[in-house]
Amino acid sequence: MYDVVLLTLSSERDAPGGCGSGGACCGGATGTDTAVKGADAGTATDAGTDPGGTPGDADRCATDRPRVPVLACADALTARGARVQTVTARSDAEIDAVLAQLDGPARPDGLTWPDSDGKTRLVVATASDAQLRAVLRRLVRRYAPPPSRRPADLRGDRTLPDLPPVAVLPLDPARGGTHRDLAAQLGLPRDPAAVAAAVLDGTPRRLDLLRNDGGSVTLDGALLGAADDAGRPLHWRARVEVDDAILTDGDEPLLACAIGNAGGYASLDDVTLLAAPDPADGQVEVAVAVPVVVRSAFGRKRVRLEVRRARGRAVSVLPREGKVPYLDDGVEGELTRKRSWWIEPGAWAVWVV
Repeated sequence: MYDVVLLTLSSERDAPGGCGSGGACCGGATGTDTAVKGADAGTATDAGTDPGGTPGDADRCATDRPRVPVLACADALTARGARVQTVTARSDAEIDAVLAQLDGPARPDGLTWPDSDGKTRLVVATASDAQLRAVLRRLVRRYAPPPSRRPADLRGDRTLPDLPPVAVLPLDPARGGTHRDLAAQLGLPRDPAAVAAAVLDGTPRRLDLLRNDGGSVTLDGALLGAADDAGRPLHWRARVEVDDAILTDGDEPLLACAIGNAGGYASLDDVTLLAAPDPADGQVEVAVAVPVVVRSAFGRKRVRLEVRRARGRAVSVLPREGKVPYLDDGVEGELTRKRSWWIEPGAWAVWVV
């Protein structure tokens, strides 16, 4: 039978020096940039900061009260004979201590590697996509080898091995409704007993992962841009490239840029940005919204929104002026310099029935 770890991320109020206190915040690291409202920051109920110029992200989390779903899932697992451990992590170090239980046997090359045949399974209880991302970011940091020690058995199109599958236990049922979190987009169970069944009886569903040169990861997507106090989109400029395609060279104004692994940022208000983002197709879909002035037959000017899209393995965004606010998996930040994302096909996985 399996050993199952039920991992919950604590809020910053749980412990001094823990989440949100400057050193680490449930998977984050501090940086020089300050969080601001992104283009749709109102949809993120527990957003944190993601520094634009230093590695890491300060993912804020808000799981500081007893959670009935966690207890119910533990009971369902125990009833099936699983050995259950519940952990509330207040820092990166405490997350890492849990993830160490997923390590495989020692390798001749000395690399830390996940156990592909392990009997320990991980359930992440999430109040937001940012919390799930915090755990995946620590998995990447644990198992991704440095370029100088790349092993021969690593896939040629990847920079890290297959990460251990995780089960997702959503703590907020409302997120399966009008606000579709990643669990809802993937069709994952929300009932604790169903999550327990997926852990014990299910199979891994492998999904793509976006890594970026800021030291973090993206599971769902990112939306760059901002609005004023009246909700009107603000213009900004950046060079956006997808593989060899240039969506904009940075000389024209933009209203938004969406980088999609899944579909959480596919639309902005009533405008469709991403056509068909797929978290398992090995590509990232990118769209920019450009206001274009056109003249009618009578010479009158009007502005229409032009959406340009491209798909590929990597995307880069180079701001041309100032700071560009963004949301990445619900976490707020500001982009102050070039940022690149690249796809890791099938790098992470969720347990499904």
